[in-house]
Amino acid sequence: MSRSESDNEIIQIEQVMKTYVEGGRTGSVDTLRPIFHELATICGYVGPDLFAGPIAMFFDWHTENGPASDLEAGDIRIDVEGTAATVRIELDNWTGHRFTDFFTLVKVEGIWQIMSKVFYLHSEGR
Repeated sequence: MSRSESDNEIIQIEQVMKTYVEGGRTGSVDTLRPIFHELATICGYVGPDLFAGPIAMFFDWHTENGPASDLEAGDIRIDVEGTAATVRIELDNWTGHRFTDFFTLVKVEGIWQIMSKVFYLHSEGR
């Protein structure tokens, strides 16, 4: 993959992440749904409880919690190899919570989609 091809892939993945943050801010599952593959999964701990399963669990949680209008996206790291990628993003004030999210993405039929979301919910003391 040439440097310009790699840069183009990173730009496309950054757009997926911008859409993710926008969906968080607006509370719109309809904004989020297209960036996740239909077989995507979620996994992480909420307190002592493992929150793991199909991505619909995240959509349900997001619907219940509503918009995170003050959501701030911090540091983002992207690693791409061919049609596979990983992303790490820091998110603060998602309805009062701070998360570190890890995503795996796959380029499916020319479009980057999130296949998995693994999250770390920081304690209130951060």
